[in-house]
Amino acid sequence: MHDDVDARADLAYGTIPRLVREAARRHGSREAVVEGRTRISYAELGERVERAAAACIASGVAPGDRVAVWAPNTLDWIVSALGAVAAGAVLVPVNTRFKGAEAAYVLARTRAKLLFVTGTFLGTSYVASLRRAAQEGDGPGPLPGLPHLHKAVVLSGDAPAGFATWRDFLDEGAAVPTETVRDRADALRPEGPSDIVFTSGTTGHPKGAVITHAQTLRAYDVWSELAGLQAGDRYLIVNPFFHTFGYKAGIIACLLRGATMVPQPVFSVRTALANIAAERISVLPGPPTLHQQLLDHPDRALHDLSALRLVVTGAAVVPLELVERLRGELRISTVLTAYGLSESSGIVTMCRRGDPPGVIAATSGRALPGTEVRVVDAEGRPTAPGDPGEVLVRGYHVMSGYFEDPAATARAITPDGWLRTGDVGTLDAAGNLRITDRIKDMFIVGGFNAYPAEIEQLLGRHPDIADVAVIGIPDPRLGEVGKAYAVRRAGSSLTADDLIAWSRREMANYKVPREVAFVPELPRNAGGKVLKTRLRDGVPGPAPA
Repeated sequence: MHDDVDARADLAYGTIPRLVREAARRHGSREAVVEGRTRISYAELGERVERAAAACIASGVAPGDRVAVWAPNTLDWIVSALGAVAAGAVLVPVNTRFKGAEAAYVLARTRAKLLFVTGTFLGTSYVASLRRAAQEGDGPGPLPGLPHLHKAVVLSGDAPAGFATWRDFLDEGAAVPTETVRDRADALRPEGPSDIVFTSGTTGHPKGAVITHAQTLRAYDVWSELAGLQAGDRYLIVNPFFHTFGYKAGIIACLLRGATMVPQPVFSVRTALANIAAERISVLPGPPTLHQQLLDHPDRALHDLSALRLVVTGAAVVPLELVERLRGELRISTVLTAYGLSESSGIVTMCRRGDPPGVIAATSGRALPGTEVRVVDAEGRPTAPGDPGEVLVRGYHVMSGYFEDPAATARAITPDGWLRTGDVGTLDAAGNLRITDRIKDMFIVGGFNAYPAEIEQLLGRHPDIADVAVIGIPDPRLGEVGKAYAVRRAGSSLTADDLIAWSRREMANYKVPREVAFVPELPRNAGGKVLKTRLRDGVPGPAPA
């Protein structure tokens, strides 16, 4: 990495608002964000972020308050989120795949004071969805069921009664002096929390990983260095901003390097191809499915993709053929894989430029500088190279803890600072990590982590379901999808199609089981725990006595 320790981003900038201000100064006239016909420079981005910060202050946001953003990848997401952080708030990104009840849980759990929400997206009114979920209560704001939420701002020109439009919200900050905004930002400390990223756990309840300014800056300065991100790169950000990787390996990394952000709200291969050609995109991180679809699209040859030079992927098994095709057919000079989780600021290991294709495809690379990775057996003893065990991580980027959940934090982090990832993996003699299984039974649907316990909890709310278990099964397009084994209540005639249709109304799409098998009884051990190994082996009946 850097020979001079003072060159570290956490020491050079300290906090994210100071990074934004410095990026505006250093890269002033360079294009910062391109969204359709809208093109803004780094200097203009800095001005917009300060204006949004002023509006947050005018709206009563105090240092440490939580501010949520529930919206797709857009310029307004970037400005509202960075503006909130510049006002001293702790950012809470909300998954756009969530339904109203799921979003309301995150808002209630963090006692979010302010919410930025998209208007209609993919045919769904997020405001209406949230209203239905939070209509009962005595809160003073627009959503009675969320008493701590004082204001909700719709990121569009129209807003229903009780909600503010984006323009009206920004106008409210006009009376706040620039000095006040900068003083608020300058009072932030590097070790203070910058964001809370929610990740579901084995209990089925989402938990918020608290990450600091310094952790974010240092980790994604390292990521940018290892990936080779450069000033002038043009970065198509398809990874959702609500995800650590979209926000930090996307927005924060671009701010650190002076790259141009081209946010894409919805992944469509046709749109991505058009963007890559029209905007001369040079950087395209994303899950393997994204790159596979890009390579296989029948219109690929009609688009000039020659500017592409850097791909970073992971989150699932990466076929060697994919790495070779990206390098051979698209002539992409740098293809890397990486591994991380929200609790580690989104990054743990990464391949290095120059690694052979076999290492890139078969492993997630080596630990970041300043990071320790260990694989241990059930007794906590390090395993031999090549032997599987639970992956543990220790380093500067491990979360300070789960938000207001000391019990869950204690379960996740050992007294001497090791994060228990819940993933099973192996380390080779060179220190390359290979993830082989998931202790927590998590599976990955098109790059999104799906947690069976959470899905089971949601399915259990259906009036005709008496018992249910969910596993991941292979899928040629998405990598993995959910399959539910369900026990109907007596007298029910519920069908698989009925349950899948109900699920689509009640949960984020990536969580919806693609298959449902009805069984008289789930296999359980003597302690009552479902034997998911039997389900994966296709033996769904009761366990032998």
